[in-house]
Amino acid sequence: MELERHVRVFKNGRNRAVRIPVEFDFPGDEVIMRKEGDKITLEPVRTRKESLIEWLRSQPPVEEEFDFDLQEAPARDVNL
Repeated sequence: MELERHVRVFKNGRNRAVRIPVEFDFPGDEVIMRKEGDKITLEPVRTRKESLIEWLRSQPPVEEEFDFDLQEAPARDVNL
């Protein structure tokens, strides 16, 4: 279920700002802001990049069967 809430925009110096309600809170002190048409999206900055191994471990198992042949490819000459 998506949360939605009506909030007011106010002036903060020369900028406009909104207060983020507690139910929309996210970790950290920095966000990435994107504008797509008339929509503005805030995404928290991830301070620690997840390694490929960690990401792979977090993925669900693959249930489908793969049909492929594991024969070695024929050797070929390579000019160096």
